[in-house]
Amino acid sequence: METPPELEVAAGDNDEIRIANREYDGEHIIAVDFGPVVGEPSLDIVDGIAIVVIERVSDEGGGLATASESSGSDQFEFAIPTDASDVTVNDGMLTITSEQS
Repeated sequence: METPPELEVAAGDNDEIRIANREYDGEHIIAVDFGPVVGEPSLDIVDGIAIVVIERVSDEGGGLATASESSGSDQFEFAIPTDASDVTVNDGMLTITSEQS
């Protein structure tokens, strides 16, 4: 399974976004860490397109922000790979999973 190009571009444009590709027990997993965020990223899937919205942490004051202090949101949209069997957000990480054949 290939990493969606839209996520690769987002990671290239933002040093806080990290993408890892791993294989475990017959599964290929793409894990995306969006960096410091407020709360849990939201994930919606519409017609094969994943939409992830994150609230960025405020840089003011040097600490983590609350939801009311967030410095804005970022939205990422990408086509879900055709061989993906699952797309989820858990503990702030987006994971795209496919079964190995």
